[in-house]
Parts: sequence; structure tokens; C-alpha cells
Amino acid sequence: MEKWIAERQLKCSLKGSDDIRDLIVRVGIPYLLEPGMVDFNFSHGTAGCTVEVTGPNPDHVYEGSNTHETYGADTLQALNLAADVEPMLMWLSKKYDIFFPDGEPYFDHEESNG
Repeated sequence: MEKWIAERQLKCSLKGSDDIRDLIVRVGIPYLLEPGMVDFNFSHGTAGCTVEVTGPNPDHVYEGSNTHETYGADTLQALNLAADVEPMLMWLSKKYDIFFPDGEPYFDHEESNG
């Protein structure tokens, strides 16, 4: 079972839909890579960190999965890369309207023009 060290709780709906769902982004604890864990060469101290997104269809997030691994030169860089969820949320906002739990739009471009 993954342990999460950070979480962002949002709401989302497919554009044009009134079906609002929870959108939760979680960042796991960074971990040091060991031989056999990944299919690429790495140096001592290289680390990974898991990002999990629940809510939208997994096919819309990370190519059919709701989790993604980030890798860095050390645990701090792996955590930093994993915690930078804004690009992923911006990408999801092409297909979903994303809101804070109080209903306010997450991105300015989601505000109504009326």
C-alpha cells in the first residue's frame, strides 16, 4: 500500500456535463531505486516518486493508468518533479472543468464569459 505525503482534493466534470466527481491528486513518499526496479540505467542515489490521480477516466490521465512514476537524481528532485502537478491538471482541463471543492474554477480560463 502506497503512503501519501501530499494530496490535493478538487472536483471535475467532463466539459458540457453536470456530473461532478471528486478529483484527487496524491504524491507518494520518494524512494531510492534499486537494481531491477526500472528498465534504465541509473546512478546511486537516483530516486522515484509516485503520483496518483483519481476521479477522471484513467485513459484520460496517464495512458490508461491513474498512476505515474517520476524519477530524479535524488529523493528531493523526484519529489519536486512529482509535486509539480499543474501541467498535468492543465492538460486534463482540455477535457474536464476543474474546480476547487467550494466550486470556484481551478484555472482562470474556466471562468464563465457571461
